[in-house]
Amino acid sequence: MTEYFRPLVQHGAARLDGAVSLAGQSLWFTHAERLSRTSPPAIVAARDIQTEVLKRLTGPRADIAGLAMDRPQIMGILNATPDSFSDGGVHNSVEAAVSAAKQMVAHDAGILDIGGESTRPGAAFVPEDEEIARTKPLIEAIRAETQALISIDTRKASVAKAAWNAGAGLINDVSGFTFDPQLAPFCAEVGAPVCVMHMQGDPATMQDDPQYDDVLLDVYDFLEAQIEKLERLGVNRNRIVADPGIGFGKTLEHNLTLLQNLSLFHGLGCPILLGVSRKGLIGEIGREPRKDARAPGSIAVALAGLSQGVQIVRVHDVAETVQALRLWAAVR
Repeated sequence: MTEYFRPLVQHGAARLDGAVSLAGQSLWFTHAERLSRTSPPAIVAARDIQTEVLKRLTGPRADIAGLAMDRPQIMGILNATPDSFSDGGVHNSVEAAVSAAKQMVAHDAGILDIGGESTRPGAAFVPEDEEIARTKPLIEAIRAETQALISIDTRKASVAKAAWNAGAGLINDVSGFTFDPQLAPFCAEVGAPVCVMHMQGDPATMQDDPQYDDVLLDVYDFLEAQIEKLERLGVNRNRIVADPGIGFGKTLEHNLTLLQNLSLFHGLGCPILLGVSRKGLIGEIGREPRKDARAPGSIAVALAGLSQGVQIVRVHDVAETVQALRLWAAVR
């Protein structure tokens, strides 16, 4: 792209003249920031944005696996790993995972994201058969106990296939479908909704020295390119969720730039997923070294994302986040 448009998001029942809805939500905007790699930013009226671009920014998002995207959805994190950065080892047994899943659903999590390979900075590769052994029994057991949408957090086609057959309904690939060339064709074949995330490098090396020409536009261009690639393979854009990948191959400054400008990503025409829960930036800015004590900071950033129209927030602390969301919505 040569020009990019970041909606200047507002809310409220009374709207200014020229206001248009943001992604079919109750949020709206009258102006946007026009960005370019070759010229300074400028503020433009929504009516002056090209028709096709404006259509992407304003059009209602299709349901994802039956979940409405015109209201915030909570994705609960449930890792079946010994070494995930925050909850490693907590949900290794089927009984513990099912109990945690039922609690998350009881507190209104619409999605449960099951992972069998840690993607924390410096994490080692997990063989496919081991990842399947960690995740498939959990998915089968959780599916038997709840009707919530189950997401499999994997970058490998064989793991996704096993999870799909066990009852998963969403494929969440942290590599943005760059790791396993068989994963996207599988998703197209079975009609799976997907989440495509941006990550620079791989978990083992991504935080060594991340570099960008322009982190905001570089991440946008990557996501747009991968979404177009998925479309060519048969995955319709209305089944795709986009995640800018906070903390995945990014410095604190990179992360803050993305978080401050999240509304840009509505130009992709897809729901946006935001995953910041308990991450390093929460600890660094919030001055909290204990990962399991970062709920307040995590919730603050999640609500800031929702105010920019993010449709899905991925969190460890489901009950606390839902409580905050209800109060946030009520006072608005």
